[in-house]
Amino acid sequence: MFRPAALFIGLRYTRARRRNHFISFISLVSMIGIALGITVLITVLSVMNGFDREIKKRVFSMVPPITVSSHAGYITEWKEVKKLLLKYPSVTSAAPFVTGEVLLNYAGSTQPAILSGILPDQEKNVSAIADKMIEGDLSDLQPGKFGIVLGENLAALLDARIGDKITIVTPQVSLSPAGVIPRFKRFTVAGIFRAGSGFGFDRGLGFIHLNDAQKLFGLGNHVTGLHLNTEDVFAAPNIALELRNQLTPNTSISTWADQFGEFFHAVQLEKTMMFLILLLIIAVAAFNLVSTLMMVVNEKESDIAILRTFGATPHMVMSIFIIQGGIIGIFGTLLGLVGGITLAWNVTEIVNWIQNVFHVQFLSSNIYFVNYLPSEIKFSDIVQICGASLILSLLATIYPAWRAAKMDPVESLRYE
Repeated sequence: MFRPAALFIGLRYTRARRRNHFISFISLVSMIGIALGITVLITVLSVMNGFDREIKKRVFSMVPPITVSSHAGYITEWKEVKKLLLKYPSVTSAAPFVTGEVLLNYAGSTQPAILSGILPDQEKNVSAIADKMIEGDLSDLQPGKFGIVLGENLAALLDARIGDKITIVTPQVSLSPAGVIPRFKRFTVAGIFRAGSGFGFDRGLGFIHLNDAQKLFGLGNHVTGLHLNTEDVFAAPNIALELRNQLTPNTSISTWADQFGEFFHAVQLEKTMMFLILLLIIAVAAFNLVSTLMMVVNEKESDIAILRTFGATPHMVMSIFIIQGGIIGIFGTLLGLVGGITLAWNVTEIVNWIQNVFHVQFLSSNIYFVNYLPSEIKFSDIVQICGASLILSLLATIYPAWRAAKMDPVESLRYE
């Protein structure tokens, strides 16, 4: 079977047992170094992808993609506005809400919170609060019953449980014979939810029925705004821009990106910097090929001279050593790819096993949002890592191959 001479000789040099075992050792070290670098890089980026996924899951489950409100502080004909918004093809659902800052008091303990009035059956379409309930049910919020759903941490700080009656104090005031007094109302705890730590949802949020909220904040039939859900949450900023152009100037539109966009940008920047820093590990291992191939060129000096006398061109000689170095890079990349995918796929179980055996806790949900090590392998990351490894390996072969091509056959054979 015909094979190009450069490829044939390059493969022979790679398979051949060298007289200098040190060169073979350096080649093996270079290959292992590339493999380890790729393994570490794939694993680290997969773990960062896992954290990014868990963070987005927490944010998007509680924060609606788009919020439509008014500069006046309330929307009057909200049902008509809702019908108008649902006509946009990108908007899948909408739900009204009333929100305000309050103080919650129970058994001598007072905690600040953001209270949201919702329609439970409609809120399920724009957030996952109904799926976060650990006690009670979101549908237990009924108009006129003045029930309230608290976050788990907020309920713990108040030491409140299902059925307890807590007092809600609002910034609005009422006039009485005794003077100006804050408006307050007693609510019964109807449920407790757990959204996960990290963003303070469990610590500072409470939900009541929309009708009760309108009475509490004195809004009549008005609402604070509307929460919108979209087919693609990442397209929310573009959709919001389209809505701004269509709605009245008095309308205020915000998205999840306005509140958490900088945070996610910081996470993405950190991932990029980790990729560049860990890529240096692969670069160091790849450029070990320079010393390896330089020693191979010196060892094969007479062979190169003989090839040149038989008519081998400098380009062919250069191709031989590029192929030889490229093969080392390819095998190192393949080994690292297999090792990286295997480790990233099982890193959660490995860390959990280490924690159970040595009775240690590496991750705390109070700091890292989760108490386990998440992992998510992305094909794009693997392509970038393997591509960078192969490019660095090929770049490392250019100088030794160029030196071999420039070698003078007469000088090389003079003392043979």
